[in-house]
Amino acid sequence: MTKKIALLGSTGSIGTQTLEVVANDPSLEVVGLTVHHNIDLLEEQIKMFHPRLVCVMDEKKALELQERVRAQGIKVEVLAGMEGLIAVATMEEADTVLTAVVGMIGLLPTIEAIKKGKVIALANKETLVTAGELVMGAAKAHQVSILPVDSEHSAIFQCLRGNEHQSISKLILTASGGPFRDYTKEMLQDVTVEAALKHPNWSMGSKITIDSASLMNKGLEVIEAKHLFDVTPEQIDVIVHRESIIHSMVEYKDGSTMAQLGLPNMMHPIAYALYYPERKPTSCVHPLDFTKVSKLTFDPPKKDLFPCLQLAYDALMVGGTMPAVLNAANEVAVDAFLKKQITFLQISQIIHEVMARHICINRPSLDEIIGIDEWARVMSRQEVQKQ
Repeated sequence: MTKKIALLGSTGSIGTQTLEVVANDPSLEVVGLTVHHNIDLLEEQIKMFHPRLVCVMDEKKALELQERVRAQGIKVEVLAGMEGLIAVATMEEADTVLTAVVGMIGLLPTIEAIKKGKVIALANKETLVTAGELVMGAAKAHQVSILPVDSEHSAIFQCLRGNEHQSISKLILTASGGPFRDYTKEMLQDVTVEAALKHPNWSMGSKITIDSASLMNKGLEVIEAKHLFDVTPEQIDVIVHRESIIHSMVEYKDGSTMAQLGLPNMMHPIAYALYYPERKPTSCVHPLDFTKVSKLTFDPPKKDLFPCLQLAYDALMVGGTMPAVLNAANEVAVDAFLKKQITFLQISQIIHEVMARHICINRPSLDEIIGIDEWARVMSRQEVQKQ
């Protein structure tokens, strides 16, 4: 039986790897694709995968793509903007919606897909960070499965299979530590954008690579883990594992620990989510050769040097709209750093300032979360201008 997939964010790192998995298996079919603006690559994907519906967030680029496919006689419907993104996420023929867009933009289409009963393969961190309670509540109400695509959450998901929830002692998220894991605070003062984008283990998009360098990526994953696995913040630990072979672990109350191991690439968690509950072989995923693993090292994270991790824990403990503020401030600050408007260390300073100015709303509605997200972005841009 063919599994039909709507892929949100098809030209990014996760999106392109997802299509590589699909290309190697005729039992997987792409019915919808979305991109932000990269219509050159999207055009190639349309020719290869023949989706019925695509969306380009940039309306001018969408019109340009429409002209291109019409001139070539390619049968595909091209939509634009948030309405188009939601239309792809809610396609009647789609079984699974894999959300690989970056940022808050993934929230609304994911919620609408849940309402339509779609299985959600979730690679968009911001969906659960900003509105975890609402999203998980909607999934429960509509009896929808949310399958994590992040390597860390996929690892925990796999380690939990067949075990009772009440047996969990703690979840242990592993972190590579990023390119600056051996730096001092003095060294961090002068790091460049180019250096921050050179991740030692993973090949990712620019935003998530900067988040990895600041450990905010791990902080966002802590918040996600709380919602995905229904545990308390105190039950989530982070440990630096330089080799990125162990993708995360679950410690149980009887003292045993289960870990999921693999090479540092995203093909396995993507394939695991697409094939779940089966485990199917794919030519894209290669098993780990233990004779080539010389050592596995573990260290505590340096929260004093990388305060973004603690800020994420703080936001999670406060709850309500505070994680949405954390996320929005981080998105603005990271963008400013990539544009060389602020320094690396100022990323966490801006987030801290905006969080300190926020009066938290407990149990917010979706509209309140969206409103607070906009407020936090305005405040963050003001902080950037002060630097």
